[in-house]
Amino acid sequence: MRVFDASALLALLFHEPGAELAARWLAEDEAVISSVNQAEVLTKLRDKGFAEADLTAIDQHLPLQVIPFSADHARLAANLRPATRATRLSLGDRCCLALAQALTGAQVVTADRAWAGLAGFDIALLR
Repeated sequence: MRVFDASALLALLFHEPGAELAARWLAEDEAVISSVNQAEVLTKLRDKGFAEADLTAIDQHLPLQVIPFSADHARLAANLRPATRATRLSLGDRCCLALAQALTGAQVVTADRAWAGLAGFDIALLR
């Protein structure tokens, strides 16, 4: 299973470097995203001028399951703060990592190089 960060999905949607790899990983394995990170993606698309109908179409065509953010995920994200403070990971970043922790053995897909080398996670960088 692969947990997609917002940066990975945005790289795919905007045809940025790493988009081909993101598309392949989406097709190869079960892919999920936290509802928090999905909100980040949708917000970015709205900022870029996408209409609500566009957002719905994108959601329907991506082979990506949106996992609701739970109270357990919130605790995991909060507990990641000390270990990620030096890398300046955002709340959204920690929500993605919390989902990966909850889904034991899941690989995290991101375009954010600051995640490289995070202890206790299987991080796959797009670029």
